[in-house]
Amino acid sequence: MSTDLNKHLNCVLESYKIKKEQVLLDKHISKGDEIKEALEEKYGTNIYTPFNSGSYAKNTAVNKKFDFDFMVPFKRDAFDTLENMFTDLFEFLDDKYKSTAIIKKQKVSIGLEFYPDDDGDIIKIDIVPGRELNKDQYEKDNKLNLYVNQTFGKLNAGSDYIRSNIQAQISKIKDRATKEKDTIRSIIRLLKVWKINRNQQIKSFFIELITIKAIDSKKVSGDLWELLREVLEFIRDEVKTVSLPDPGNTSNEVADTLTDYEKIALSDNMKYLLERVEENSDNIKIYFPVNEKHPCTEESKSGNKYEIKKEGVFVPPPVRFG
Repeated sequence: MSTDLNKHLNCVLESYKIKKEQVLLDKHISKGDEIKEALEEKYGTNIYTPFNSGSYAKNTAVNKKFDFDFMVPFKRDAFDTLENMFTDLFEFLDDKYKSTAIIKKQKVSIGLEFYPDDDGDIIKIDIVPGRELNKDQYEKDNKLNLYVNQTFGKLNAGSDYIRSNIQAQISKIKDRATKEKDTIRSIIRLLKVWKINRNQQIKSFFIELITIKAIDSKKVSGDLWELLREVLEFIRDEVKTVSLPDPGNTSNEVADTLTDYEKIALSDNMKYLLERVEENSDNIKIYFPVNEKHPCTEESKSGNKYEIKKEGVFVPPPVRFG
């Protein structure tokens, strides 16, 4: 018996709702608050208020292997170089949490992975330091420079900065998701499920922007599978040459966070995925598996949650994801 693609994808989305892991979510929120207080105590007037800048802030998170991203905006005169800013923050976090977590330098962030607690839960928080572009102007323009600690796609390690506006990045995703009434969020979450279960090292921000680009370029409509297929086809056909300007600074090319080789591999992955599902609809479960920890109810499996109005406008279900 073949798989009903829409029923299955609805079930996948239901099973990956972030609120199904409320206990773990609350632990991340609590630890994030603790780190925020520690940073404010350490750096005082040299920083602006740290804030959540990742998938949770954009309402695109899924409940498996999720973490928190915290942005730490430093004032212009806090450090003479971005490298010194990055190093000082790492040394502070390492000194404070080395007995309770693994702390490591990442591409533009410092990762904290706390040891399992009594419940076996692991809390992961990435801290991204940035320094305001213009002295005493951050609260007005939200512009920051980030340090590139490791090679990041086509961006070389040791680069002086990635200039961006993180608040603009968050707003880009949240505003479009609100306008599209969760259509975009649903596709983004499905691609994140694919990324996690296929162990793909692609930044979530890249996924978010290329999903929006695909929907805008192809003017997709239809049921959930038709929407997802259109986005997968766009990635297959366009990822090697696509431009994804950073909404926080259009001079930044987010597509460059992947190397040419990684773009070719991603295109091939999408091609193979689409061929396998076309050959046998049951193969959808390989690429977009249900989170077995949270099996679906019969209602959430319904293939009627997404429909098309006569004029072809996509109508999402009343249930919000995440």
